[in-house]
Amino acid sequence: MKRILSFGLLLMALATPAWAGLKVFATLPEWGALAQIIGGNEADVFVATHARQDPHHVDARPSLIARARAADLVVANGAELEIGWLPVVLRSAGNAATVPGRPGYFEAAAQVPLLEIPARLDRADGDVHAAGNPHIGLDPRRLLTVGAALTERMAALDPAQASAYHANWHAFATRWQGAIDGWSAQAAPLRGSAIVVHHTAYPYLADWLGLKRLGALEPKPGVAPTSAHLAGLRAQMADTPVRAILRPPYTSEAPDQWLAEATGVPVLDAPIAPAEATEQGLRDWYAGIVTALVKVGP
Repeated sequence: MKRILSFGLLLMALATPAWAGLKVFATLPEWGALAQIIGGNEADVFVATHARQDPHHVDARPSLIARARAADLVVANGAELEIGWLPVVLRSAGNAATVPGRPGYFEAAAQVPLLEIPARLDRADGDVHAAGNPHIGLDPRRLLTVGAALTERMAALDPAQASAYHANWHAFATRWQGAIDGWSAQAAPLRGSAIVVHHTAYPYLADWLGLKRLGALEPKPGVAPTSAHLAGLRAQMADTPVRAILRPPYTSEAPDQWLAEATGVPVLDAPIAPAEATEQGLRDWYAGIVTALVKVGP
């Protein structure tokens, strides 16, 4: 009798999927965090990149392909941010449910108005994105818009858990608006301040905080700084007070340090993604950038 019972339990275990909830493949930590907040215990979220990695350039590793093959939902940033690797991953995965145009494919950038839409498309202008600047995650207000749309998509894909997803989202949205209000109040002294950036990754941060971009170390997006360009930027900074030089952690430190020593303007490592794909990771990300900016500069 015990053998029969044990055999029956084994069959049940084999018939039960390893994870019964929604499997999510997120390209960036901020979108993975939102998916996990919405999904709670009913979502298995995998994040393909990390905060100290250039999200434009990622190897289409077999492990990423395997994760995409098993996913119910791909949450991409979009606006061509992942154009160099995500299409290869999705094509290799062969998962018809998560290709662009299907319900299992979601783009965050498609949910919000984009900044810096180019007037022309020419590769001579560097790494430009046709739809606009893709780094929308650096404005916490836009996360509310993206998260609301993502909640509806997850609920549609997993209607059995729709009420849980909506409850999780509404609770988070209330907490998040309170956090935004706090950061905005803390950042009030920053309004009108000038910044210099290494890469054009910060227009949404500047839009939120009222910062003005004086210039960029990259003469064109994705093009390494030249000595002549840095010298011109130093001359430009001599006439305008600049609060800080912002750089993503994955870029070379040398040009920023040279410019900092030449002008006396501090360099801030300003990650373009949270260190952890969690609500606390999101909070630490924004709070860290705001606090650092408030502490430095004129």
